[in-house]
Amino acid sequence: MARVVVDVMLKPEILDPQGQAIVRKLPQLGHTAVTSVRQGKRFELELDGPADEAALDEIRKIAETLLTNTVIETFELRVL
Repeated sequence: MARVVVDVMLKPEILDPQGQAIVRKLPQLGHTAVTSVRQGKRFELELDGPADEAALDEIRKIAETLLTNTVIETFELRVL
């Protein structure tokens, strides 16, 4: 059994209101070193078998069609 993580983030050119709200609040909480925050999503997919190239290709298709809005988001796969 293998586990694959799909990290989804807004594209850099897309406004991230949640990230902006967080970065504005941080100084009020005493955190002054952070200058930028981007908010995203994480999905963990467990596989029945190994995370071979065929399985990763299938997960890429799932990520492109279901987990992300490819117009405004990008994704990365990681095998745990």
